[in-house]
Amino acid sequence: MVAVWIGVPLLALAVDWWLGEPPAAWHPVVWMGRALQWWGERLAPAVPVARDLKLFWLAALVWCVLAAIVFIVGWAAQQLVLMLHGFVAAALLALLLKPLLAWRMLHDEVLAVEVALGQSLPAGRAQLSRLVSRDVSALTVVQVRESAIESLAENLNDSVVAPLFWFALLGLPGAALYRFANTADAMWGYPGMRGGRYWQWAGKWAARADDVLSWVPARITALLMVVVAKGLPLSTLARQARKTPSPNSGWPMAAMALALNVRLAKPGVYTLHSKGRRAGPLDTRRAARLGTQVVLAMAPVAAALQLGVLVAFAWVHA
Repeated sequence: MVAVWIGVPLLALAVDWWLGEPPAAWHPVVWMGRALQWWGERLAPAVPVARDLKLFWLAALVWCVLAAIVFIVGWAAQQLVLMLHGFVAAALLALLLKPLLAWRMLHDEVLAVEVALGQSLPAGRAQLSRLVSRDVSALTVVQVRESAIESLAENLNDSVVAPLFWFALLGLPGAALYRFANTADAMWGYPGMRGGRYWQWAGKWAARADDVLSWVPARITALLMVVVAKGLPLSTLARQARKTPSPNSGWPMAAMALALNVRLAKPGVYTLHSKGRRAGPLDTRRAARLGTQVVLAMAPVAAALQLGVLVAFAWVHA
């Protein structure tokens, strides 16, 4: 049993790198997104509304029901797989975990922004729009590059470290629950209008739930960046991380800015490592390499967490 659990994260990362994403028709995160879109269209009003606690609690209830379904399906799938033995069980668990994390796609999409910038600024903006939800139409070349690097750092946590962290603690249902929460935040967690809907009250629970589930993994991501960068000033990292509105995304982004010694900013919102130099074409590739190193470093961390959980479970039931 221990061998099954310990090897799964590394196997899942290998499948991710070699095979990439499964078809949309078979992708569980796509299924989550469709369910969230269906309910979101029925919950979020088309016009701004005043303080609406009834809508807040109704959306929270829908979130909880959908999250419970995701958790139960993940648990049932895991139980079926664990009826098998040895490498077969580990391989199947890795295949089930793979769609809940995505490093290869993030890595390639960020590098594609740099390739597109080499063609033209409009092409770079268009490629960036696949990664971020903000308006990119007025961004300069440097701002497009900064946004791509920021997206890589933030999603390094959301798409890899956090799913592996929750898998280590709660198994497949934990990773599935996190991906659901993160997807719900991406689709519902807006403080105002987006996509013709007003999300201030319909999306507040989803945003806070993602904040809670991402709190520890975001800091692990930053610490892993410190390790692979061979040391960063922790006090400076903490100070820079607190400049962003999010309680979590600032940590991996600030760590990336310090590791690359570049300035990263969202115009009118925050500036990280303002004394850093302007990001250049090579910095996007350096960011991708650092991200890969963090992903590889997370595999033994996840294994250690899994081992700790298994030992604690065995001790409690001894």
